[in-house]
Amino acid sequence: MLKYIIGVVIFAVVATGGYYVWEYIKQMPPRETESVQLSPQQPATTTYATTTFSLIYPQNFSANELYQYEGVPKKPIDGVSFSVPLTMATGTNLSSDSYVSVEWLPRAQKCTGDIYIPANVKASTMTTNGITYSVATTSGVAAGNLYEEQVFAYPSSSPCTAVRYFIHSTNIGNYDPGAVREFDRNALLDAFDAIRDSLRLTQ
Repeated sequence: MLKYIIGVVIFAVVATGGYYVWEYIKQMPPRETESVQLSPQQPATTTYATTTFSLIYPQNFSANELYQYEGVPKKPIDGVSFSVPLTMATGTNLSSDSYVSVEWLPRAQKCTGDIYIPANVKASTMTTNGITYSVATTSGVAAGNLYEEQVFAYPSSSPCTAVRYFIHSTNIGNYDPGAVREFDRNALLDAFDAIRDSLRLTQ
């Protein structure tokens, strides 16, 4: 009988304690959940390398080792190009033949950006990320098409090496409203800049 009474008392004490603990927990303010910001997934990249340079480019760009720039009359310029992916151009006024390229002129007496441009332009000097470039630009319009070129030459390189941005787009005003959207110029230039910034001359 004594054991029974002791058991009842112990049960009552435990139950009472549990009740007060439960009431205390319910009165506590809800715990704030820490939000975790996930960084956007970076595109997969691959490395392209020759005996004179190497660079990193997005895997969805298309490399063309048979590329030749033919904009300068009677002076085709050898190189390798990396064309934008269709996903970047589809549904916009950007043409899928836009690209960034690495080109070289082994016989150049002076390595400046203007020797890679067909138009009579003057090169200027630009320094970014500790690298000094000789830069030349040109643009043109033909039958509703817009062509922009930017060339970044490495003055001390041998052979004379340069990176070209070739941007071909169409006049957004020639489309019915809503038919296509204006291409993201900043995103395109960021992608081209990242490729240029990754280039390392090995000669």
